[in-house]
Amino acid sequence: MSAAHVVVGLSGGVDSAVAAWRLQQQGFRVSGLFMVNWTEDEQAYCSAAEDFQSARAVADELGIALHRVDFSADYRERVFRQFLADYQAGLTPNPDLLCNREVKFQPFREHALRLGADYVATGHYARVETTPHGPRLCRSITEDKDQTYFLALVAREHFRQVLFPLGDLSKPEVRELARRAGLPNHRRRDSTGICFIGERPFRDFLQQYLQPDPGDMVDDDQAVVGRHQGLMFYTLGQRRGLSIGGRRGARQAPWYVVGKDRTGNRLRVSQDPDHRLLMSRQLLTRKFSWIEPPSDPSRPLLARIRHRQALQSCRIEILHDGRVRVRFEHPQRAASPGQYCVLYDDQTCLGGGEIESAEA
Repeated sequence: MSAAHVVVGLSGGVDSAVAAWRLQQQGFRVSGLFMVNWTEDEQAYCSAAEDFQSARAVADELGIALHRVDFSADYRERVFRQFLADYQAGLTPNPDLLCNREVKFQPFREHALRLGADYVATGHYARVETTPHGPRLCRSITEDKDQTYFLALVAREHFRQVLFPLGDLSKPEVRELARRAGLPNHRRRDSTGICFIGERPFRDFLQQYLQPDPGDMVDDDQAVVGRHQGLMFYTLGQRRGLSIGGRRGARQAPWYVVGKDRTGNRLRVSQDPDHRLLMSRQLLTRKFSWIEPPSDPSRPLLARIRHRQALQSCRIEILHDGRVRVRFEHPQRAASPGQYCVLYDDQTCLGGGEIESAEA
């Protein structure tokens, strides 16, 4: 009987390279699939061409086939259009979650299966367990690299035939395996940018698509302390890029974005990093995307409102319209509408919902 065929999403980074190598070591027949999501400005920022060359070098080292597929049209329609609409509305979207749901675990997965894959694999730090009720998404063994937050919108059935070979490893272990295996990208630095934007100046990128709408920055006394370029270009809790100089009577301390007055087009700022407007005891999500609803919603659960945040104790109420109210044991800082709240029951990722509003 021939070995099972796994198509690995090779991005050019060390994580997906080690995922492919580990599967090969486990006896699978491995192929690589390089996905192009963004085709503009390739020469300026973390180019797709450079990533593809890195992926090809890995494939050559492993002796595996590498396929290349362009999903930029799908990405622009399914992810980028919503991303811009959300920013225009003053929200703070996270397109990486939509990318996984709308591209990597739909057309990408389907394309891999059409190539004859028995399984699809990626370099995410996560685990999938098989249960009598279907696949279960579980946190990575190494909490500081856990990436289930980004997978929380993927439908449960799309985790069938999916492998996450790095779910039991730490990042240092992955780099060491890459070095020992002789993978050519074992020293390549990690990308820290948004999936299609890369690591370019974020506001400059947005201003290519959204028109500036300047207004006043005001403090708690409604005194004007500066000018903003448009509410959509700022996020709650933001510290950098405010360009507020020294103020008579003000402390020599950083300023933070604490609120947005859309009616008056004013950005509220404060020198208090834990301003009352930044702290929320509860939040309300839009209709929740469940991977696996909790067996007992009245039990305490865990939550994250951003990647790499420590898990937070909470209780939930599932509303009749599918929205979820989340009440935290401790106040949460900068719970921003447009971001996502992801829920966990111990190791199990239950799903995620876009934050609609947050309350003290």
